[in-house]
Amino acid sequence: MVRILVDSSSDYLPEQLQLQNIQLVPIQITIGETSYLDGIDLDRDHFYRILEETGEFPKTSQPSPQDFLDIFKDVKEKGEDLVCILLSSALSGTYQSATLAKTMVEYDRIYLVDSLSATCNIMVMADYACKLREQGMDGAGIAAQMEAFKSRVHVVAALDTLEYLSRGGRLHKTAAAIGDMAGIKPIITLTKEGTVGILGKCLGKNKAICAIKKKLLEYRIDDRFPVYTLYSYGTDNCTLLEEKLKQEGIRTDKRLQIGPTIGSHIGPEAFGILFVTQNP
Repeated sequence: MVRILVDSSSDYLPEQLQLQNIQLVPIQITIGETSYLDGIDLDRDHFYRILEETGEFPKTSQPSPQDFLDIFKDVKEKGEDLVCILLSSALSGTYQSATLAKTMVEYDRIYLVDSLSATCNIMVMADYACKLREQGMDGAGIAAQMEAFKSRVHVVAALDTLEYLSRGGRLHKTAAAIGDMAGIKPIITLTKEGTVGILGKCLGKNKAICAIKKKLLEYRIDDRFPVYTLYSYGTDNCTLLEEKLKQEGIRTDKRLQIGPTIGSHIGPEAFGILFVTQNP
């Protein structure tokens, strides 16, 4: 048997995990004096409402090696394969915790995949891993496929505010304040190194939507995989993006919400698109 495991930055809903038979290791979110487990006891809309109503800045905490160790020991005892697809090591220590746990359990059939990505990008990878499992592929084969596949999964998104990047230490506060007053919307992506990259800065929402569309047209999309629009909190921006893409003949399959782990760093009203490119 091959098990698939993700952390909660993948933004699966509980019912999706159950349907796909995917295990979850949660990331801790702390808002003020209260801590939650993402994907377990923190509703997404409630999370964003807290941010808007209280002005509190959330903090994220990676899972501990022990969080992985209990699962890894069970896999070893049952002689199973385990493929873990985890949040980018450039963004979190989650992958490092899993690596330490694997060292402690001393079992070679645990395969750790550094997604070099985040949020629903990991979901797309894990969904593909499940299909490969259904086809009878073993853990080693699935992990190898994930390593080859991960560079083809892309996201291009616009942020409504620079405040969360600033408060998270990723942007100077003065630059963020000036940018917000000017209505600047940064266009971001995840780089091949697994970090957040700035593709450009647009003046206003409409120009940001046009910039996302223009960037998307530069890629050769693989139609065998889904194309998802993404949003954090508030769907108006996402709706406008979908309408603009439809006018260009670009299909979208579903709208997905970005959860608290990544939402802690991008804030409400973010929106974008997720897609898989063809093999080079």
